[in-house]
Amino acid sequence: MIDIPQKYLLVAGKGTGCSSLNAFDAALRDAGVGNVNLVKMSSIIPPHCRKVSSITLPYGAIVPAAYASLSTEGGSIGIIGAGVAAAFPEDENLPALVMEHEDYADKERIEKTVREMAISGLENRGWKVKKVESIAIDMKVEKVGAVFAAVILWY
Repeated sequence: MIDIPQKYLLVAGKGTGCSSLNAFDAALRDAGVGNVNLVKMSSIIPPHCRKVSSITLPYGAIVPAAYASLSTEGGSIGIIGAGVAAAFPEDENLPALVMEHEDYADKERIEKTVREMAISGLENRGWKVKKVESIAIDMKVEKVGAVFAAVILWY
């Protein structure tokens, strides 16, 4: 039998480095998930998952995550941002839907967009929205930078 995650956490981070990959690694570390193996999932939080304020993840763990990220390299780029939002249905026996978004935009615009996406996705399923949770981050990039936002699932 496959284990179903029981916990979720919203995280975000930003970073710089000598390359876009190093900047992405710094953003993961800033978000608290730099020493695990993230597996990109397709955006569903199982029913009855509980939100936690932190998770201690073992080094090298394989961790499900719905995430948005944007890395840039080369010259003055401006603002980059990433965000995730989870829309939870009124019926607690149904799953929550996560949407991800990254763009050359500030945190407020990213968060507004991704929240609208999550609400729309849940309503398209014919489910009423009980609540929406979200997190977003932005940064001004001068040479190399990365932003990262995620819903992390754990057992």
